[in-house]
Amino acid sequence: MKKEMSKTYNPKEVEDKTYAYWQEKGYFKPEVNPDGEPFTIVMPPPNITGQLHMGHAFDGTLQDVLVRYKRMDGYSALWLPGTDHASIATEVKVVDKLREEEGKTKQDIGREAYLERAWDWAMTYKTRITDQLKKLGASCDWSRERFTMDEGCSHAVNEAFVNLYEKGLIYKGSRIINWCPTCKTALSEAEVEYAEQQGHLWHIQYPLADGEGYLVVATTRPETMLGDSGVAVNPEDERYSHLVGKNVILPLLNKEIPIVADDYVDMNFGTGAVKMTPAHDPNDYEVGLRHNLEQIRVINDDGTMNELAGKYQDMDRYDCRVAVVKDLEDLGLLEKIEDHQHNVGECYRCGTTVETLTSEQWFVKMEPLAQPALDAVRNRETEFIPDRFSKIYYNWLENIRDWCISRQLWWGHRIPAYYCGDCGETIVAKEAPTICPKCGMSHITQDEDVLDTWFSSGLWPFSTLGWPENTADLKKFYPTSVLVTGYDIIFFWVARMIFMGILEMGEVPFKDVYIHGLVRDSQGRKMSKSLGNGIDPLELIETYSADALRFTIITGNSSGNDIRWQDEKVEASRNFLNKIWNAARFVLMNLDEDIMDKSEIALAHLENTDKWILSRMNTIVQEVNHNMDKYELGIAASKIYDFAWNEYCDWYIELVKPRLYGDEDKTKISAQYTLRVVLDTILRLLHPFIPFITEEINSYLPGTTGDIMVAKWPHFNEAYVFAKDEKEVVFLMEAIRSIRNIRAEMDVPNSKKTQLFMISANKERLALMKLSLHYFQKLASVSSVLAITQEDVQDNYVSAAVEDLELYINLDELVDKEKEITRLETEKKKLEQEIERVNKKLSNKGFTDKAPEKVIAGEREKQRKYQETIQKVLDRLDYFNK
Repeated sequence: MKKEMSKTYNPKEVEDKTYAYWQEKGYFKPEVNPDGEPFTIVMPPPNITGQLHMGHAFDGTLQDVLVRYKRMDGYSALWLPGTDHASIATEVKVVDKLREEEGKTKQDIGREAYLERAWDWAMTYKTRITDQLKKLGASCDWSRERFTMDEGCSHAVNEAFVNLYEKGLIYKGSRIINWCPTCKTALSEAEVEYAEQQGHLWHIQYPLADGEGYLVVATTRPETMLGDSGVAVNPEDERYSHLVGKNVILPLLNKEIPIVADDYVDMNFGTGAVKMTPAHDPNDYEVGLRHNLEQIRVINDDGTMNELAGKYQDMDRYDCRVAVVKDLEDLGLLEKIEDHQHNVGECYRCGTTVETLTSEQWFVKMEPLAQPALDAVRNRETEFIPDRFSKIYYNWLENIRDWCISRQLWWGHRIPAYYCGDCGETIVAKEAPTICPKCGMSHITQDEDVLDTWFSSGLWPFSTLGWPENTADLKKFYPTSVLVTGYDIIFFWVARMIFMGILEMGEVPFKDVYIHGLVRDSQGRKMSKSLGNGIDPLELIETYSADALRFTIITGNSSGNDIRWQDEKVEASRNFLNKIWNAARFVLMNLDEDIMDKSEIALAHLENTDKWILSRMNTIVQEVNHNMDKYELGIAASKIYDFAWNEYCDWYIELVKPRLYGDEDKTKISAQYTLRVVLDTILRLLHPFIPFITEEINSYLPGTTGDIMVAKWPHFNEAYVFAKDEKEVVFLMEAIRSIRNIRAEMDVPNSKKTQLFMISANKERLALMKLSLHYFQKLASVSSVLAITQEDVQDNYVSAAVEDLELYINLDELVDKEKEITRLETEKKKLEQEIERVNKKLSNKGFTDKAPEKVIAGEREKQRKYQETIQKVLDRLDYFNK
């Protein structure tokens, strides 16, 4: 005997209990379908720097929907979870905690003690993130969970580094990089955020060395002129063509530097003459290489000026700027200063303005790696969904510079490079050497730096599966099926995984890259701490349920586009859950326990309404499968929602209710069977989106032999193709809708029955209408259905047309004319008073000049609605008075 469903759905009683049950049963493991085709997603690992935000909830829900769908469809589905150690972000957090709680720096306690604290932090937040993902309903295989700094991933990092080094693709050298003077480390492109700042453009006179005048250059950073080694002009610029090859005197340092011609220079920016500081600007660096200009670094790692800056040595870079500008003014070399707004790079963690400077670092040669990665996407070995994002990928790889992979931090994968203190030999090895292979001495120290976080995450699709060991998981689940990620890290992460996968595994790491947008606030702004507009997904789960949050995220989603968060949407999702619960409860209260054993009888006595809903269900199943396979998850969810709410709950259940009450109706079994079959299919289709409530309802269904999470996914069924019946019922529904509209317009209560007259040359149509009287009685308050001729139509009949059928209702049966006129006259007076009030308000200049625009707009909307309503009242009065 099945237990009875409670009157209301309580997610707090269901969700944690159900999740624990799924884990206990081992449903999250791919071994649930051991013989199925592999389907693999590796989770983009969240940083261990805090708790999950809405972006994680969005990304995680999309992945869970896909993996649950594939698992139900018989695939050996693996969703492999993990977290990222996030070198800089975590180091900032741990250093801050150390300072606040112990009043110490990391140098005070030493590397070993510092790393103990960092590991404590990592394990605390790693556990917290895992628990949060479980609250969301993430069906990850937690037995395979990975961390970018666990033993296996660390082994993979060393293997990859050594492989690249031995292939000549990793080298140590001095090149231009991004540098944070506060964190005192190199930064990747992903760790630099650009903000628009109000600055200036200083126009400085550089005297010509031959005494024949001067050249004016414009710069946003006058302090870096102390490191100038040239001035560049465009070779097509006729203003300066006669000066190319000559020298100018560098002001303040009084040394000669050359004038060179280079296409890089924009003739329309500033004066068209650009100072070249190869050690402090990435573009100047490239120009300097082309023209053999000296690299003169004048700024220290801490943002102060060094000895090459002359008398400005030891000044802070911004104090130096003030001093340089004053000295130029005193010398009469500052021609003018213009206001100038420009994008300035800032460290994404501490907000310090980033310096670009030359520094000795470890680099990866990108050109040999970029080309195979470009070819893989062009040849569609890997496809971007939507395809437009492949252009961003192409653009980055086609213009890529060598990748700086070393970071001056303690938390992270320490670079596997060792130096002999006796002979200076550099040894790159997977394991720490004990003696120098060159001189045989043992005074060996490891490189102090750690690797860029993106290096380890670039290996993520295969290091998580056991690489470099040839594990069973690696053989079965690589390459993975799809990567789900936001558009903001296409080149930072996606490109790196592709070229590292091709290099180490010989093939791309995933077939598809499903790109989603960002979750923004209701005003379209990016959620951030500074704006205070962030939303905690755990609070939403507590208030509305995990299912409601998931369904809201999905139904608002289309691939590649941002979504705006609105509380009204999550409330609507909760209402949908309640609708499904109440419908299921009604259906289950009216089902025989053995209904699934009566399928033969049921199928032999199906009515047209049964065939209609089965046929519609079949179509929805086909469409949803198509949408899911094309990653149109939002469209799929909306189609299931519309079918479940509008067609199943609002129409079919209402249509069959009379057949459920009493045993004399021989089609009762057919109605019960159809209700059960369609409800079961709806629950299966909804399960990937709202897993908790669907599993709970499924546990009550009569004839259920297993859990819905591992139930068979619905597919198109030829037995449920009923085109003729579907067409008939759609027609009947439209007729019922037309009658309801007439009654609503006339404000007639449902308790008031009326005759329905009809005219049509189509005899089959008339017969169908008569046979369907019970539907019209139940759903349109019709007492009888009668066929008439055109001559029978009276003046007091109101009409509606549905295809080739004319419908008529006797108005006198519905409305007491005199009472209705009295009511309408009263309503008219009220509306006239409201219109007068709002018109007076809007014609008052004092109100329109002082009131907020939002308030004024509200009054105008009221004015529009009142005028619209009174016109309907006047039309009705006119009708009745005639």
